[in-house]
Amino acid sequence: MTFTAPRAQTDALRRNNVTVSGDPNGRPIVLVHGFGCSQAMWRSVAPIFEADHRVVLLDLVGAGGSDRDAYDPVKYDSLHGYADDVLEVLDALDLHDVVYVGHSVAATIGVLAETTDASRFGALVLVGPSPRYLDDEDYRGGFARSDIDGLLDALDANYLGWSADMAPAIMGNPERPELGRQLTESFCAVDPQIARHFARVTFLSDNRRDFSAVRTPTLVLQCSDDVIAPVSAGRYVHEQIPASRFVQLAATGHCPNLSAPDELVREIRSFLP
Repeated sequence: MTFTAPRAQTDALRRNNVTVSGDPNGRPIVLVHGFGCSQAMWRSVAPIFEADHRVVLLDLVGAGGSDRDAYDPVKYDSLHGYADDVLEVLDALDLHDVVYVGHSVAATIGVLAETTDASRFGALVLVGPSPRYLDDEDYRGGFARSDIDGLLDALDANYLGWSADMAPAIMGNPERPELGRQLTESFCAVDPQIARHFARVTFLSDNRRDFSAVRTPTLVLQCSDDVIAPVSAGRYVHEQIPASRFVQLAATGHCPNLSAPDELVREIRSFLP
C-alpha cells in the first residue's frame, strides 16, 4: 500500500524546498537560514549531525529553491508569516522534540513559532539573534534609525552593489575573503524585490516581548565582532528567556555556520542532553 501525504502537507514541503537526511529515528534537528541566504549555509554543519539526528533543511519562501511564486507580500509583511511556514513543515513531517537552530533573523522566526506552538519544540539554538535591530532607550540593538534608513536606501538603489559591499562586512573574517565571496553570491541569488521587502521586515521589527514568552530550553550563541548582532543583543535575549544559556563564541563575524562550523556544532552538542 502506498501512503499519500495530504496535499497541504506536500505543499508545505515543496514550498519551502524541504530536504531531510540523516538517521530517520534520530532526534530531529531543523536548521533555518537568515536574510539573503538559503539552506546551503548549513553545508558544513548538517552532515556532522546526520549520524545521530534526523536533519531537516528548508528555504524560507523567496530564498534558495523555495517556491518564489508563493511569496505573498501581505503574509510576509511580518516575521509571523515565516514562523507559520516553519510550523507547517514540522506538522507535515510530524516532528516533535525538535532542536530548532535559527541563524540571524531565523532565530526570531523560531521564537515566534515556539511561542505559537511550543509542543513541537524540545530545544532552541539561536545563533546571532537580535529581537530588535534599532537602539531604543536602554536597549542597544546596534543601529540608529538613520543607519537603518541608509542601509535600506542603498539596498533600494542598487541591490547587487549593496550585496557586494555588505556581505563581506557581515561575514567578517577579512583574512578569509573566500567566505565573503560565498555570502555575496548567496545575497545576489535572491530576487531583489523580495530581498528589499524582507530587509524592511527584518530590520524594522521589534520582537522583544516575544522572546520573554519563550519557555523551551534555549542556547544563545553570540559571535565576536558581529556588525549585525552586537553582544548586547545576545545578552538581552539571554536575560529575557528564563531557561537559556549564553555562550560567547570565539568565532568572529555574523555567520559561524560558514566560518566556524566545528565550534558551532560543538556548542550545540554540548547543550543537548
